[in-house]
Amino acid sequence: MIYREFQGSKLSLLGFGCMRLPLLEGGTIDQNTLDAMVDAAIRKGVNYFDTAWPYHGGHSETAIGKSLSRYPRESWFLADKYPGHQTAASYDPAAIFEAQLKKCGVEYFDFYLLHNVCENSIDVYEDPQWGIIEYFKEQKRLGRIRHLGFSSHARPACLESFLQKWGQDMEFCQIQLNFLDWTLQEGEKKLALLKQYDLPVWVMEPLRGGKLAHLAPEWEQKFRSLRPEESIPGWSFRFLQDIPQVHMILSGMSDLPQMEDNLRTFEAEKPLTKEEQALLSALAATLKGDLPCTGCRYCTEVCPMGLDIPNLLREYSDAKVSTSFTVAMFLDTLPEEKRPSACIGCGQCVDWCQRRSVSALRLEKGKVVRDEDRCIGCGVCVVYCPTRAWTRSHEHYFRVKIMGRTGKQNPRLAQDWLRWVDEDSIVKIVKNTYAFIEEYINPNAPEGKEHIGYIVDRVGFDE
Repeated sequence: MIYREFQGSKLSLLGFGCMRLPLLEGGTIDQNTLDAMVDAAIRKGVNYFDTAWPYHGGHSETAIGKSLSRYPRESWFLADKYPGHQTAASYDPAAIFEAQLKKCGVEYFDFYLLHNVCENSIDVYEDPQWGIIEYFKEQKRLGRIRHLGFSSHARPACLESFLQKWGQDMEFCQIQLNFLDWTLQEGEKKLALLKQYDLPVWVMEPLRGGKLAHLAPEWEQKFRSLRPEESIPGWSFRFLQDIPQVHMILSGMSDLPQMEDNLRTFEAEKPLTKEEQALLSALAATLKGDLPCTGCRYCTEVCPMGLDIPNLLREYSDAKVSTSFTVAMFLDTLPEEKRPSACIGCGQCVDWCQRRSVSALRLEKGKVVRDEDRCIGCGVCVVYCPTRAWTRSHEHYFRVKIMGRTGKQNPRLAQDWLRWVDEDSIVKIVKNTYAFIEEYINPNAPEGKEHIGYIVDRVGFDE
């Protein structure tokens, strides 16, 4: 088992998330199978178990507490959460906390989290009327909570707002992170923000609710050609294992085979090569559909309804990948007049895109639709939309075509590789190109120099 040190404790990098426990036909938790899974986990070195008040309709805490009670209390770490993210007429942290201790059959929690601090719940957590944070700080002082942290599906701005007020009281933060949400849910930005506050990261949804555990056959073949012994879920875990800031990776396993497969993945670290990282990035781009919004915000300048179109497009991309409650959470924070349904289909952005640019926009049933392959991010729609529905980002984005070459020997057209990338990515691509040359250049080339096009001819375009 891979372990991470945390304030003097040795935590298994793999944690057992108890949100998707095995079920019987009637929908109740299968305690016998759960016990077998816990036995297998502990036998292989797992010592961290994560539950929460709403999981399995309130029965997860009881089930995992019962299963863990068969082992000495000092041999495992238990995490639970306060459900301040759930809408209620009032909030009583003391009553919930006492009930949780009783349900789990423990006298203290090793780790305790404020559950999902986000745009919809931050006011509840910070409201002095309920005194939620102060109450749990006191429980920590009394030793009934050993480590206090929080989980969050918030966007970076909300996350930063919370950290500015309470970062000094938090010891860790749990976020949704995987190779897809590295960009789709701004995971990289969140990691950087948490690093500023010196907070280690706990990971939830490493497989995005199972979405990343099963791929299209052509993608599975690509991954298996590089690591025949690695399971498809293993790739997502390897990506996270390579991030030093990550101290805990929670997996919501539902049966014994899933548990056994994950245990094999966490026996030892096997860092990804640059080639393997590039393959994951390519898969992420494919899954997202690479919606080519540059964030130029021209469209918002002319949208009569003042819609924040770039952010709405980002949520659309998220929803396209799979059903995601985080999209609904974001839309719930918007007033009715700023939601996607507020678009009146005036067509200004479409008209000017056809006149001045590449006809990337069209109207379908009164709604503006963007042709992702045509759009070049020129910003004409932004300038002329009367309701300023389109917006332009302050950042610059680029389309990257690679390996086109003129000449008599093996001429070829360049191919699209990445359609919308920022300047930092361009720099990384250039650096990676040098690494590619260093690895594959002909060692017998005259004066140690060789045209990169010849190298590509030799090793193949895909490589």
